[in-house]
Amino acid sequence: MNKLKTTLACYDDFRWFSEDVRSRFDDTSKYIVSSFVSVEDFMAYLEKGKDHRNCKIAILGTHDTTEQFEMIGRLTSEIKSLDPKIGIILICTPEKMDEIKKIIPVNVDAYIPKNANAIIRLHNAVKKMISEYGIINYRKRRNLSLYVLAGTVLLFIILFILSRLKYPHLF
Repeated sequence: MNKLKTTLACYDDFRWFSEDVRSRFDDTSKYIVSSFVSVEDFMAYLEKGKDHRNCKIAILGTHDTTEQFEMIGRLTSEIKSLDPKIGIILICTPEKMDEIKKIIPVNVDAYIPKNANAIIRLHNAVKKMISEYGIINYRKRRNLSLYVLAGTVLLFIILFILSRLKYPHLF
């Protein structure tokens, strides 16, 4: 069984959390951590990595300006239109949390306030999203297995009825 690798793409224009993220998720067998300063590089990386076998999470850092919030809102919409399976986490200042939630009400999986516990909360949110991704994948596999089993049982029943009608002396 191949292991699930999680891709963490950080958009951090002032580099105020990407090194903490890189140090927290340092296991290269489980995580691929990339950080970007420009939106163009960030979106190009997400477009390039359209592999659905890995869990992908975009981590965005916001600042105190309303223009930044609107830009992040447009960016989250572009990310979700690019690939709806990408998880989005926003790291923002605690004072502006309500304002951010009003400007960016959808497309975000977790809002994390920037404080001393931000990296621990980020780690927990990433683990939650990885678990949800795994549950969805196992559910798809289970459903496929059930369809194959139901088809096999149905085929067996049809063959049994046909053989009973064609060769009644054998039963």
